[in-house]
Amino acid sequence: MGHSSVSDPPGVPSRLRTVRPDGTPVYRYRQRPGLPPVSVTRFDTEAAHLSLPPDHRHAHDFLVLVYVEEGMGSFTVDGAERPLRAGEVHAVSPGQVIGVAAELARGRAWSVAFTPDAVPALTSVSPLAWTHHPLLALFTFSAGHGRIAEPDQASWSAWLADLAEELADPGRLGAREAIAALLTRLLVAAARLAPSAPATPDPLVERVFAEIEATFHEPVSAADVARTLGYTPGHLTTVLRRRTGRPLLEWITERRMTEVRRMLRETDLPLDAVAARTGLRDATYLVRRFRDRHGITPQRWRRTQRAWS
Repeated sequence: MGHSSVSDPPGVPSRLRTVRPDGTPVYRYRQRPGLPPVSVTRFDTEAAHLSLPPDHRHAHDFLVLVYVEEGMGSFTVDGAERPLRAGEVHAVSPGQVIGVAAELARGRAWSVAFTPDAVPALTSVSPLAWTHHPLLALFTFSAGHGRIAEPDQASWSAWLADLAEELADPGRLGAREAIAALLTRLLVAAARLAPSAPATPDPLVERVFAEIEATFHEPVSAADVARTLGYTPGHLTTVLRRRTGRPLLEWITERRMTEVRRMLRETDLPLDAVAARTGLRDATYLVRRFRDRHGITPQRWRRTQRAWS
């Protein structure tokens, strides 16, 4: 939403990653060497979506936060219509299917796309625990959006403008720290808009996540996880996609990639050792999976992280 397009226009940090069996395109965050994995776009929705067909369905493999400054309209998330009103913040999680309706072509908004590696407090957090992390409270399926009190709306516009300014010149002194601090500030403010009552955990999802957490270091497959829990891979994949927005194999891969990134960032282990400790076959397979997921080789990603530290 504001960060994905079939044509992948300039300045949009996403690229088509895959297409689901139902035809829904899934866009990945395009890692730009030397830059943190976060981008901000201020757009006039009429201009931003002028070339898109009605109900342009797509999903991301990154997190998106949208703040509506002016106007009103609607879009859909996983088939459910969600109104857009001035002063509202909307959070879209990886895997959720977004449908941009024609009614969105009114007003002005900010859109922030980022991966957890842009936030120090989230760099090593398992994606299986995102729904329980306080900074991502608005991204839980039971929340999704919140309304900013009118006196605080100017602060949101100012934070986003400051974030955009820092991202425009990421090489200057302290830019990385300022970007991380501003994004964290936005997530804290967004989390405070989420419902105070915690969501009721989904027992099946909790069981699946617990099994993935216990076994992702080993070369287990989606079929192995499903069989252990007493389901067929096809059935469990369908149920998990419906309840979480992502299929079983994607959750396993996401958990492994989080650990791979942590090890690349925090250790000097060779790729063969990293692969052996994350359930991947060997360094060659790790490189292929990492590049498919992040659009960059693990070696280059590691150098980029070291350059910024």
